[in-house]
Amino acid sequence: MLKSSRDSAGRTQLAFEDIEDLARGAAFLGAGGGGDPYIGRLMAEHAVREFGMPEIISVDDLDADTNVFPVAMVGAPTVMVEKGVSGADVDLSVNRLAAIIGKKPDAITPIEIGGINSMLPIVAAARLGLPLVDCDGMGRAFPEIQMVTFNVYGVSATPAVIVNEHLDTVIVETCGDAKRAEDLIRVAAIQMGLSVMFSGYPLNGQQVKDYGVKGTLSLALNIGRAIRRGRSEGNPFESLLAYLRSTEYFNRCKVLFDGKVTDVMRETTKGFAMGHCEIRNMDDESDSMHIQFQNENLLAKRNGKTVAVVPDLISIVDGETADPITVEALRYGQRVKVIGTSAAPVMRTAEALAVFGPEQFGLDEKFLPIEELHDDI
Repeated sequence: MLKSSRDSAGRTQLAFEDIEDLARGAAFLGAGGGGDPYIGRLMAEHAVREFGMPEIISVDDLDADTNVFPVAMVGAPTVMVEKGVSGADVDLSVNRLAAIIGKKPDAITPIEIGGINSMLPIVAAARLGLPLVDCDGMGRAFPEIQMVTFNVYGVSATPAVIVNEHLDTVIVETCGDAKRAEDLIRVAAIQMGLSVMFSGYPLNGQQVKDYGVKGTLSLALNIGRAIRRGRSEGNPFESLLAYLRSTEYFNRCKVLFDGKVTDVMRETTKGFAMGHCEIRNMDDESDSMHIQFQNENLLAKRNGKTVAVVPDLISIVDGETADPITVEALRYGQRVKVIGTSAAPVMRTAEALAVFGPEQFGLDEKFLPIEELHDDI
């Protein structure tokens, strides 16, 4: 369970000062995507100041018939960095979904734990006076709506609601599958400014227990704390890796590369931030890493050899502070380290790989777990 204090009713609550660590840790788990964590942090802090900190509840404490609504921002990170949320768009997306299905939400959950999409559920829960469930549907970030465990194991993505900053609203009520919902919502999102609030995959408590990636808010918070603590001790990377190795999901991890960003090709196309970056070893110009991304980092190759591939996490961090760097923040000349991390086991099943394995991104790769690609993990 998350930190940190108890309110007068004895409920567990996140402390205000934890939001910065949570945002940093979630940005790491975002694997380059999920939206700008700083903007998300500011929005969460503003909502908490105005409405109070939401209660954080464990998946294990949910009743089977609890109504849980996931929320997220959908679009391209390159656009999200220029837009926040008004608050009214958050409220409308959740309340409109409730009206459609005829059930009021009892709790909010992140649909992904990466970047801004770990912060927006705090905004939604605070504004709506609802608790926030300590889980998500990925244990990382992914670019498309169907790429969640809820879909993998049979929960319908629809009805779904998207709302932009002008409160323009699009509802997708029924469609053949979650990929079809993604295609329809992506087209609408492009027309609506490529940064929209999303509420869909209405869940009951039993479905969250069965299909959610549990405890990821706690994990993100502790990753952020490990980085901060490591800085004060002089080695944030040692602290970060030590914590990751102590976790159930992310225990297979290593620094894959250390170097300088020498090239970035990034464009906003088809509703995504797509491209690649090149990183070179500062002590050996012949040693390089190529990273391909679609909102999130998907594939890392060192000197032409695959060293990590989706759904395992590939996170680029600042070479001194270990601050995570999102794809829209990559710049020529940055000194960085690349860290590879195992995905949660539920993300590595045959059913899951059929939804978000390498081939689903058009990569000519088969998924090999990071521990099979490296003898020293």
